[in-house]
Amino acid sequence: MTETSVILALVVMTALAFDFTNGFHDTANAMATSIATKALRPKTAVALSGVLNLIGAFLSVEVALTVTNAVVKIQDKTGAPKAELLADRGSGLLLIVLAGLVGGIVWNLLTWLVGLPSSSSHALFGGLIGATVAGLGWAGVNWNGDGSKLDGVVGKVLLPAVLSPVIAALVASFGTWLIFKITKGISARYTDKGFKWGQIGSASLVSLAHGTNDAQKTMGVITLALIASGDWSDTKNIPLWVKVSCAVAIAAGTYLGGWRIIRTLGKGLTDISPPQGTAAQSGAAAVILASSQLGFALSTTHVATGSVLGSGLGRPGARVRWGVAGRMVAAWLITLPAAGLIGAVMWWIGHSIGGLAGAIVVFLLLVAASVAMWLRSRGEQIDHDNVNDDWDSPPATTPADPAVKEAVRVVAAN
Repeated sequence: MTETSVILALVVMTALAFDFTNGFHDTANAMATSIATKALRPKTAVALSGVLNLIGAFLSVEVALTVTNAVVKIQDKTGAPKAELLADRGSGLLLIVLAGLVGGIVWNLLTWLVGLPSSSSHALFGGLIGATVAGLGWAGVNWNGDGSKLDGVVGKVLLPAVLSPVIAALVASFGTWLIFKITKGISARYTDKGFKWGQIGSASLVSLAHGTNDAQKTMGVITLALIASGDWSDTKNIPLWVKVSCAVAIAAGTYLGGWRIIRTLGKGLTDISPPQGTAAQSGAAAVILASSQLGFALSTTHVATGSVLGSGLGRPGARVRWGVAGRMVAAWLITLPAAGLIGAVMWWIGHSIGGLAGAIVVFLLLVAASVAMWLRSRGEQIDHDNVNDDWDSPPATTPADPAVKEAVRVVAAN
């Protein structure tokens, strides 16, 4: 096995690891409101979401092709690696993709640790852009396509990032207002029961849409790596094994459940009723599915959060926690540059060491950072047992040891 093949294998493993973190980081986008209103039990919600993410990953490849072709410039118009970069592709181009993925994963895990629903998509793009600028210079990034239309990073990533949460908030706000207007005078006892069923349907649609949009981003990254290594040149298609592996990885991550972020989105932003949840999820699904068909690599987190916020604004007398919203927006603003900085540093470390050794060191740094953050999370564990605790008081920490959990259950029962 050649050095390039080993580095490519590291890139593929890291890409699937990112896909897995994307799954549990973004479970909240589809299921937080259904869990908060008790329309679905927590474990049932993440299982349903995982299955639908798996199915959704096969519905389209437009977003995957956007990632492959519209973010960084490593291939010429024929789809082959640029001739001037071929000599360095083993330790250069693949290292760029690897470092970019590390930037995305580290930022995903850090924001998960603090319970902030930041964008996995922008973490990925930020990491790739930072590593590309470090390795190839600013010209290595496809900022605006061919210049004849809004394309590239500006048209396919940045503009959707700004517009999608606003559009989602407006749609959800109007939908919530309309629902409460129509059902005015009807007992909440009856409307809540009906809208809980509506939430299950709309949450399922969001999960399907999430698989259609987010799983494809990792498909695009792996295809980009295959192009960089010279093992793929078709810029109009994605290899079948890439589709299947990415679909399985994001579904598995979704089933794990990012409980910290589910809690923030479901309980921290506003107190959600079933009619609000239905409006928020329906609006989010509509925006995500429309964007997926157009090839916009938008952030499903931005859309879902904008929808939840809009549902709070549209409900008469609802309380919106603007402090929580402000922290979310701050995380959104720094995601691209922060992940980009991590990606650039990882590329510099790998490039300084050089070759296969450099790629292995970057991979081991990712493993060390991931383990450190996982261990840190064990100090205050949030899972399906305490995800719905009242926001204004800290959740009861769930004991990590199964024996301790069983002892607590027995004491409580007696």
